[in-house]
Amino acid sequence: MENETTLTADYLVIGSGAMGMAFTDVLIQETDASVVMVDRHHRPGGHWNDSYAYVRLHQPSSFYGVNSRHLGSDAVDQTGWNKGLHELASGAEVCNYFDQIMQQQFLPSGRVQYFPMCDYLGETQFRSLVSGREYAVSARCKVADATYMDVVVPAMRTPPFSVDAGIRCIPLNDLTRIDAAARHYVVIGGGKTAMDACLWLLENSTDPGAISWVMPRDSWILDRANIQPGELNAERILSGAAETMSAVAKAESVEELFDELEATGQLMRLDTNVRPTMFRCATVTETELEALRSIHNIIRMGRVTALTGGEIELEHGTVAVENDSLFIDCAGDGLKRQPAVPVFQENSITLQSVRTCQQVFSAAFISHVEASYEDEQQKNELCAVVPHPNSDIDWLRNRFADNVNTFRWNQDPKLMDWLRASRLDPFNQPSNGADQPNGDDAERIGEMMRNAPLAMQKLQQLLGFG
Repeated sequence: MENETTLTADYLVIGSGAMGMAFTDVLIQETDASVVMVDRHHRPGGHWNDSYAYVRLHQPSSFYGVNSRHLGSDAVDQTGWNKGLHELASGAEVCNYFDQIMQQQFLPSGRVQYFPMCDYLGETQFRSLVSGREYAVSARCKVADATYMDVVVPAMRTPPFSVDAGIRCIPLNDLTRIDAAARHYVVIGGGKTAMDACLWLLENSTDPGAISWVMPRDSWILDRANIQPGELNAERILSGAAETMSAVAKAESVEELFDELEATGQLMRLDTNVRPTMFRCATVTETELEALRSIHNIIRMGRVTALTGGEIELEHGTVAVENDSLFIDCAGDGLKRQPAVPVFQENSITLQSVRTCQQVFSAAFISHVEASYEDEQQKNELCAVVPHPNSDIDWLRNRFADNVNTFRWNQDPKLMDWLRASRLDPFNQPSNGADQPNGDDAERIGEMMRNAPLAMQKLQQLLGFG
């Protein structure tokens, strides 16, 4: 084609979001490979470029980004919902961080070519959305797809329900742009974005009685205090892991297991009278949870199907609302549960999670495996996919898969050395900061090892395949 430019590279990475950036970072740190990166956005960061203004990471900044460079200063927040815990980078900080990685590390290396505002066409070809110029990367390259997990935020799509004319329905991105208070707010969705919208309204002095919350499913929630960096917090992480393994080993039913996980603080829920059926790794602080509990008008009648004059039509009924209500769309499946496919298939690499809800860690880990191992079967065994959870039962499925992967990784001393050195892995740091666990750590690890066989057997039984 006359308007086509041919490029030469060892890898073509589709997507410069968090997973694409984490994958490329390890690749250029651990190999001499050359990389072409393609993305539809105008700068790195993926869906963070489309996120709502008040979004923050749901986990400490210390565990996010690329392996070679810290995000943030590891400060402890002194005010706000996250007071006493390690900082959570804002969306703007995340985007600026990834832009700095690109401008200060990737491009100066001379081994990364970056093509923003481009649409990938398949077969190693892509087209600029600005100039229309088409490019092709040499056929010998490997293609790493960092878009498979398909993160979609509300601002990127129309509402998944019908909205009659005259009804005010906005994505949560537009909350910061309202120019007059509404008499009543209706937050639609049960996930973390809906929680963020509710907290933003409460933080801005909205009366909880002026908020209705449409919650198709209640969710089991993680306590952010259990996922913190540093030597002292590593002890808490290890204790939590030991308590979780013990709870699984003792459980005689799914209900009993979740009751024990709640009793030991490993899981939380909004309403202790409603048993959640959803688990999607949402994290909050105890302060945030108490604030969310101040909202009493919770509508549990399934998903919204239509917004009509003065009514919300749902899967299981209709609810009347004030005519001048402002509806906030937080519905939908932002991080889909995609079918698991082999990560490595000849010249293609499909980036997916290899540990529950640890996407950037997973991308970095996959890149290390790509850089360090030759055999495709071995690489796929080390990178067994752990799909993003959706239901409460997925907690069990993912725990089983995580345990299987951890067991495999523990058999490889060099791989364990890499994990201990990785800043993106919060689960392999000894609490005393030393290379080997101290006495307390060793005792907890011993407890987990003793409980592990029975826990795996119980997980199989509870899931109905053992």
